[in-house]
Amino acid sequence: MKKSVIQKLLGDVEVTRDLVLLLTIGGLYALSIALSNTFVNVYLWKQSGEFIDLALYNLTAVIFQPLTFILAGRWAKKIDRVIVLRLGVIFLAGFYTTVLLLGDVANHYLVILGALLGIGFGFYWLAFNVLTFEITEPETRDFFNGFLGLLTSFAGMIGPIVSGYIITRMEQFTGYSVIFGISLTLFVVAVLMSFLLKRRAAEGKFFFRQILAERKNNANWRHILHAHFFQGLREGTFIFVIVVWVYIATGSELAIGTYGLVASAVQFIAYYTVTRLMKPSFRKKSILIGGSILYAAIYLIVFDLSFAKLIMYGIVISIAYPMLLVPYISLTYDVIGKGWKAAEMRIEYIVVREVFLNSGRIVSVLTFIGAILLFPEEKSIPVVLAILGIGHFIIYFFVRHVRFSKPGGGESYSFARQKNGDGGSTGGTSV
Repeated sequence: MKKSVIQKLLGDVEVTRDLVLLLTIGGLYALSIALSNTFVNVYLWKQSGEFIDLALYNLTAVIFQPLTFILAGRWAKKIDRVIVLRLGVIFLAGFYTTVLLLGDVANHYLVILGALLGIGFGFYWLAFNVLTFEITEPETRDFFNGFLGLLTSFAGMIGPIVSGYIITRMEQFTGYSVIFGISLTLFVVAVLMSFLLKRRAAEGKFFFRQILAERKNNANWRHILHAHFFQGLREGTFIFVIVVWVYIATGSELAIGTYGLVASAVQFIAYYTVTRLMKPSFRKKSILIGGSILYAAIYLIVFDLSFAKLIMYGIVISIAYPMLLVPYISLTYDVIGKGWKAAEMRIEYIVVREVFLNSGRIVSVLTFIGAILLFPEEKSIPVVLAILGIGHFIIYFFVRHVRFSKPGGGESYSFARQKNGDGGSTGGTSV
């Protein structure tokens, strides 16, 4: 029997209806974020011109995100996980609605905006990650993470350049309002799409403290949690500093779009390549190579900033991120899948992981705030980035100790198929 064009493109992967729906929702989310999220920081920067304001906004978001994860975890044990996903999308839609309503006084409500964003991310990613567990199999996990990376990279190619063009062609903040409005619409469509997912009700109590303490009994779990803390150490600050640096170097939103287009085009190819070639036996080496390149790339920009060097930086990290994230996320899911009572406690495992990830982000932003308050920005920011940027490189030194007693099977994957239906997150970040 001849293979279809889709099968030839994707490889020998069994694609279920819910997997396609979850990828579609993830794609809509990625496009909305690609269109607007990058420009929210620039939008606030243009209103205040202060890094401390951007840091406060991002700090609020990364504080509310883990708190929401814990709440979402409790709710996901009592109500349908699809409803939790829907809540996340609704709060994100509320975030963009609030930005639109506040207009040019948005910088006076940084804590409110950060809280809405953090709550939206918390609900969305808790549900998305749990649904990823339930909808994917161990053998389709690399495919799912990689293909989601492809969608994210494609969104990253068209989103920023379209936004940058629209913003520069319109008066002052009018373009921003148009782009934020489009993002709001995409989130509404994502909410409607979520109604097509099969119901996935959960049972049982929420054992957050027990899974947090499980790191003392499970070395693999402890290593993965420490790795996630250091992952957050880089992400917390880089997520907003790099894009503002692009704007400072050029004074143009279109330049930000150009940066996003170039970086995401390279990342799109890299994700496809890594997804097709990645084997479980090569995961750790790939994480080491990707993390090493990501850290080395920082020195292209920290001490001598120019738009040309920022473009070079974007290309280099866009090759490195898929090499790190595709195997790293898959390895994380496998560690959780082989953990104590993984079938019953998968939600708690996801929540604890996110608490460690966001703890790293909180430490990152607090370190950044301390540095710019104590020392001149032009001297302190490059040094802080050089220190915090080592986070992804350190990941390897934890995951290298991850060992499985047997290659697969057993309870590890028993939760992959749920009675209610067939059974994160990776994202093409450019920081």
